[in-house]
Amino acid sequence: MRHVDDVIEIEVRIAADPKTVFGFLTDPAKFVRWLGLQASLHPIPGGIFRVDANGRDVVSGTYVEVVPYRKVVFTWGWEGGGGRVPAGSTTVEITLRAEGDGTLLTLRHSGLSGVDRDKHAGGWSHYIKRLTIVAQGGEPGADPLASADIAHG
Repeated sequence: MRHVDDVIEIEVRIAADPKTVFGFLTDPAKFVRWLGLQASLHPIPGGIFRVDANGRDVVSGTYVEVVPYRKVVFTWGWEGGGGRVPAGSTTVEITLRAEGDGTLLTLRHSGLSGVDRDKHAGGWSHYIKRLTIVAQGGEPGADPLASADIAHG
């Protein structure tokens, strides 16, 4: 994981093809297997990106770019005004590149600073591990962060 100014970057190799991984980024039922309790996703430019993270905190934004099996970009932030990262105020870009019989996933979250960047870095590290498990056909189990204040302290 790298932190450069306002950017978090995480790169991971997943033993699944890009088409499989892409489904976990765009299909609401698959998405909540690794992040959140409920998701409303409309993966087209301008479409809604909204995830109930833990029954209390809701992240929302819009899709900016969707390239099947290669790239998903959406805005990100927390609803409700209590957080320092307002809904739609930052950008998450996830790229998928076929690598052998797997996928190289790169996540870049930009527009964060200080404690917000650090909290999100920890959250993304946790959730990318869960995404890797489900994309590879495993079950990550109950999410310990689903009952915690995960991001907007």
